Amino acid sequence: MQENKFVLYQVFTRLFGSQNAHCKPNGSKSENGCGRMADFTTKALEEIRALGATHIWYTGVIEHATQTDYRRYGIRPDHPAVVKGKAGSPYAIKDYYDIDPDLATSVPDRMKEFENLVKRTHKAGLKVVMDFVPNHVARQYASDAKPAGVKDLGEEDNTQHAFNPQNNFYYIPGCKLEGHINLAKDATEPYLEFPAKATGNDRFDAWPNVNDWYETVKLNYGVDYCGGGSRHFDPIPNTWIKMRDILLFWAEKGIDGFRCDMAEMVPAEFWGWAIAQVKEQYPELIFIAEVYNPNEYRNYIFNGKFDYLYDKVGLYDTLKAVTCYNQPANTITRCWQTLDGIQEHMLNFLENHDEQRIASDFFAGNAEKGRPAMIVSACMNVNPVMIYFGQEFGELGMDEEGFSGRDGRTTIFDYWTIDTIRRWRNGGKFDGQLLTEREKNLQTFYRTLLNLCTSEKALAKGQLFDLMYANQGCYTFNDHRLYTFLRKQDKELILIVVNFGEETAHAAIHIPQHAFDFLGISPKETVKATDLLTGKKETVALSPGQAVNTTVEPFSGKLLKIKL
Repeated sequence: MQENKFVLYQVFTRLFGSQNAHCKPNGSKSENGCGRMADFTTKALEEIRALGATHIWYTGVIEHATQTDYRRYGIRPDHPAVVKGKAGSPYAIKDYYDIDPDLATSVPDRMKEFENLVKRTHKAGLKVVMDFVPNHVARQYASDAKPAGVKDLGEEDNTQHAFNPQNNFYYIPGCKLEGHINLAKDATEPYLEFPAKATGNDRFDAWPNVNDWYETVKLNYGVDYCGGGSRHFDPIPNTWIKMRDILLFWAEKGIDGFRCDMAEMVPAEFWGWAIAQVKEQYPELIFIAEVYNPNEYRNYIFNGKFDYLYDKVGLYDTLKAVTCYNQPANTITRCWQTLDGIQEHMLNFLENHDEQRIASDFFAGNAEKGRPAMIVSACMNVNPVMIYFGQEFGELGMDEEGFSGRDGRTTIFDYWTIDTIRRWRNGGKFDGQLLTEREKNLQTFYRTLLNLCTSEKALAKGQLFDLMYANQGCYTFNDHRLYTFLRKQDKELILIVVNFGEETAHAAIHIPQHAFDFLGISPKETVKATDLLTGKKETVALSPGQAVNTTVEPFSGKLLKIKL
């Protein structure tokens, strides 16, 4: 784990440098264009670092299934029936040992370009996180770039067995793959898979439908899902060894961390075994797990040895509900209480490639409404926080790109351009000339907040004290729309209060005696406080017998720093 809080900037690599302002829905790469690794210039990376990011997650860099034809480079084509969208899903991995050719300036040199990207990123002061997709692969997985002596996934499987602990895949013996794949519009001939393999979202029959991960096949880690879920981990399953070796292959490239897709669909025993071995050689490497079941959190932290887990069903879902007025602000308290000591292992976020954009009609409909939630997400504890590229400008996510319809998300399946990112980049100048004043102001807010997360000791590594219990039900404090807490480190105290409401809030915040005792604060009749977001100063009380009186604008917040 990192010693202090870090800020992760997720970027969908294929879309970052795409400059076509007039993309065609369902357009091909030649029609709509495509961003490349080379678009992450030194200037671009310096701008991302200036935003406050410490780490950058390059999403979708490993070669995945696509409808773009790269046969002239020795890359086998994919059948369109088992590819989602023209560009394809970055989570349908086609070759674990290769970089996606879409991202290369020179396709034959794509691995060298990735290695240069890692070096360039490090030189800009950022650490590199990449995807590891362990649960499933593309239906037509075949590695063209695997090292000498490496056997392909499934190469030595006994396809007569539905389950075999040493098989890499699960099979439906005697059956060909049916279901949704026969409906593909772009297919000139049917896709044939015999015997059918189990589908990536734990579909153990030959009939995946349109809502399934039909373009992927499930990897076998020794769990017999067809036989009651019995586990066969001794001897070590072949898939464990192959996936550990893939982790080591990428670790050797100098990256700093893995974001592990759908990690909870892979047994924690594998993770504990593999992560321990990888960290023997690369002890500083971090592992982030996409896990959605709170009942499994401790299993994947303590047995699986993950450094961080997604805080999706806790803090994210709650902040979204509070922002949309479906829950009162006081429900935020239970998020950290239910984590009961593992808060530092959670990754906070408000947007990522799976979730709807804050500014979309499916979330808040206005990026400004996300400000209070972002302050809470970023400042709640010492754990890391993540933003998704374009979030800092209020990207709408309301395009109808093709395979990804108008759903409030930024597509991961299509060749497309992200409007705010294209204008921010402005051909690589990053001069802000094409941004609106509102977008610039929002970017300034994010830049200020995210930099505070790592520069202010109280936010980076300080203690948390939730003040909601002392203010609940008070007529001077609307606990349905306001949320407040303290962060303290050494002689620095920060009082944080946010307003999710549409009206200016005049709040009187009570700090109980227990807070003074717990944090070791000496009461004072008045103290000078500086709002770290604006630089404005105010005089407030710091005593159990007096309330802190302050005003908070709509969809806003304050970080009142007090030097003790």
